[in-house]
This record gives sequence, structure tokens and C-alpha cells, in this order.
Amino acid sequence: MTVNALLGAALLILACLLSNRIFGRLGMPMLLAFLGLGMICGSDGLLKIAFDDFALTEQASTVALIFIIFYGGFWTSWRQARPVVGKALLLSSAGVVLTAGLVGGFCHFALGMPAGEGLLVGAIISSTDAASVFSILRAKRLNLRYGTASMLEMESGSNDCFSYMLTVVILAFMGGQTQGAGSVAWMLGVQIVAGALCGAGIALAARYILQRVSFSADGFDALFMLAVALLSYAVPQAVGGNGYLSAYLAGMILGNSPLPNKRSLLGFFDGMTGLMQMALFFLLGLLAFPSQLPAVAVQATLIALFLTFVARPLAVALLLTPLGCPFRQQALVSWTGLRGAASIVFAIVATIDPAHTYSDIFHTVFFIVLLSVLFQGTLLPWAARKLDMIDDTEDVRKTFNDFDENAPLAFAECTLREGAPWTGRLVRELDLPPDTLLALVRRDGRNFAPNGNTVLQAGDVLVLGGKEVTSIDGAVLRERRMEKGNPLIGRPLREAPADMPLVVAVLRGQEVLIPRGYTVPREGDVLVVYEEG
Repeated sequence: MTVNALLGAALLILACLLSNRIFGRLGMPMLLAFLGLGMICGSDGLLKIAFDDFALTEQASTVALIFIIFYGGFWTSWRQARPVVGKALLLSSAGVVLTAGLVGGFCHFALGMPAGEGLLVGAIISSTDAASVFSILRAKRLNLRYGTASMLEMESGSNDCFSYMLTVVILAFMGGQTQGAGSVAWMLGVQIVAGALCGAGIALAARYILQRVSFSADGFDALFMLAVALLSYAVPQAVGGNGYLSAYLAGMILGNSPLPNKRSLLGFFDGMTGLMQMALFFLLGLLAFPSQLPAVAVQATLIALFLTFVARPLAVALLLTPLGCPFRQQALVSWTGLRGAASIVFAIVATIDPAHTYSDIFHTVFFIVLLSVLFQGTLLPWAARKLDMIDDTEDVRKTFNDFDENAPLAFAECTLREGAPWTGRLVRELDLPPDTLLALVRRDGRNFAPNGNTVLQAGDVLVLGGKEVTSIDGAVLRERRMEKGNPLIGRPLREAPADMPLVVAVLRGQEVLIPRGYTVPREGDVLVVYEEG
């Protein structure tokens, strides 16, 4: 890769981040920013980058979708989603089928498309976009009534796999690769069963390993999860299963399991998924030819209008009305049917498939996605307020696994020495600092939770819990290594110069020492000192 290519990649990432911030302030989803940049850089754009490799884009987009869908499951809180899981799965399965059928009928009878091609378009745009739904709900803090946020998140995270199955089945029909209803039922059954079993099996195995294996270096657990995400797609695909279903299910099981370093894993996947979204949306925009959009504009606009105001609302009403969902909730769920990157990727799958099509399906779907994100995504907060679906007693952040209702906790460990003030005293007699709890005592290799009548003994290891401080304004911790010749070596810290910053820790090999005035630094020690920021 040349220096110019690396420079261009860095500048594009920075441009995407800046555009995302600008679009966020305007209330528009980030998808538009990344797609727009891709179109500007493409063959019809300002930079004139010639790119029309649909096969390469399909492969790269599949990798990006794996992480987006896996993290969609990893991010979703099962505790919040459980009350609405039935409704969400009904929308993501039967809702996809109904939407595809209604749109397919419109394309065939109203627009004159061949029946198979119309159904193909319907299948491709039948799923909602998880990335856009997640980002809007979270960025705009849309605290919705009736558990609607969890329902929308689970629906949008899981319906891509059903849309993909429909797309594959219809393409197989059009290409003459099926032998009737029996073969279709078998294909769907294998995809669902193999996808579900593989996703659950891989997730449970990964959870077992993560809970019992200590990796040799920081960050290796994140690399392990990276491999798990790829395996959760590749294994079921190799045996005829649905890789997207498997990836989503594996992500959900792991995201809702107690894992070591889970907060850091969430941070890693947050950044990784953000990068994948940028790359995916930019690549899709780069592949599009804006000069070809006017030719499909009328047809695509009619399909988008029918999808938004007829197909999606009708499918939602048929499924949610019998379950007693209020009309205003149904109206908001209908409006939140944003189309996104998955639809464009499935359109690429259809474009490179041997099955013959007469329409420019890629640019038609691309135009529909642009309209959906631009109008539905931008107006979603307004629609939620107009429908009186905002509930200030709710918190949409609870629907994500990186939300902690309690203040973050930090733990400190100390060992009681003979003659220490707490030795021989009852726990209830201790004068603990405010907002601090004696959480655990380790004695003779055994851990136990103390109560007020516990008597502390010399040699006890105490674990104290309190509120975690992630940052302090104006305070900076820095490290100073004790090199040979440093005047502090061999002298107690109480004899340090008056202008010496406060030493808060001494790192000695693998040991962490809490310093006292009599602590003597040695050559090779690392002093952690507090300084003004």
C-alpha cells in the first residue's frame, strides 16, 4: 500500500468523523455523512476514483456486517428486551415476510416489474437498519414508552438475517435452483436451525473459555472476541446455515453473560463497529454512480412511499394490534422502519447473482435507502414527540449492555499487620471513610463477606469498595522511573525535596506498593506521582 493510499485513508476517516459530528448536530443520521463522502469520492464525484467492483464490495461489506450484527446482539440488554422479545421477533420474522410480500405485489402490479423481481426488491428492503436505529435512539436520548426502544433495537438487530434468507430463496427461485415448496422449506429450515445451533454453541464455548482462561497480555481477550465474531458467521455458512442469525445470537449470549473485562470489550467493539460502519457506508457510496440515480428516481420514490406509508404500517398493525399495542406505539414503530446498509449489501448480492434481472436493483435500493434515512431518520425524534411516546421516567441507555445503573465501583486491597488499629476490632466499630464498604475478607486462603460482628485478625486481607473516579479535573498521574544516580534512591520518601510531587504508588516489578513516609525507592522502581494538569 502506497503512502498516498495511507494518507488518503487517514484523511477519509477524519472526514467521516467530522461529518458525523456535523450531521449529528443537524439531527441527521451518520449514514448520510459516510454515504455522501463515498459518492463525492466516486467516479461521478469530485475526486473521480474509478471503482465498480461489486464482488469485492460484497466481500468487504459482509465482513463489516458481521461485526455490526454481532455487536448489535452484544449491545442489547436481554433484561430490558425480555418483556418485548415476542413482539420484536414477530416483527423481525413475520414482519419481514409481510413487508416483502406487500412491496413485491406493488412492484409487480403497480410498477409492472416481473413478479420474481418485485419480490426480490421487497425482500432486499424488508429489514430495518440497526446502526441507524441504535445511533438515533441513543444520540437523541429517545426514552420511549411501553419498552418500545428495546423492541425496536431487537427487531432491527435480528431482522437482517430473515431479509437475507428471503433474498437468497428468491434468487434461487429466479435462477432455477429450487425444486418447489419442499426444497424451499428445507433451505429455510437448515438456515434457521444451523444458524441458531452454531451461534449458541460458539457463544457458550467462548463464554466458557473467557471465564476460565487468563490471557497473557492485555487486549488478547478482545482479539479472541474478534475471532469469535468471525467464527459465528463462517461456521454456519460452511454448513448451509444463516451466518447473520448465528452472529446476532452469539453476540447476544456473550453480551448478556458475566465476562471478565467486559467494559473494555464493549469499548473495543464500539470502536471496531464504528470503523466498520464508516468503511461500509463509504464503500457503498463509492460504488454508487450518482449519474444513474435520476433514471431510477421516480420508481424508487414510489416504492419508498408505498413502503413507508402502506407496507410497513400494515405489517405492523397486523402483527401488533392483536397483542394490544396502542396505536401511537404502532405508528412510531412503523415510522422507525429505517432502511440502511444491509439493504444495499443485499442489493449487491442480487446484482452479482447469476439470476437475471431487468431493473437496476442496486441504484433503486440505494435511492430508497437515501430517502428513508434522510426523512424518516431525521424526523424520528419529532415523530416520537408528536405521538407522545416520550417517557421521562424511562432511560433508553438501559437497553444497552454498556449502561450501568449504579455508580462505577472501584476496589482497594490492604493487609492488616500485627498492631494495626483495626486488628482485633469488630467491623461495625470501624470508622470507614464515607461511601466506602468493607466488601470482602480473605483469611487463610478463604474469602468471605464480613458482617458487623466479624472480628478482624492480623494477616487478614481486606477488600474495600467505593465509588470509582475515572478522571479529576486538573489532576494528572505521571510515572517517574528511578534510574541509576537519582538522588531519591535509597532515601525515605519523607526526606524528598519539598517541591517533589506526591507519590501515590510505587511499582516494583509485579508488585504495587502504597507508599508511606518511610518507603525507600530502589533503582528500577517506577513512582506514580500526582501533578497539577
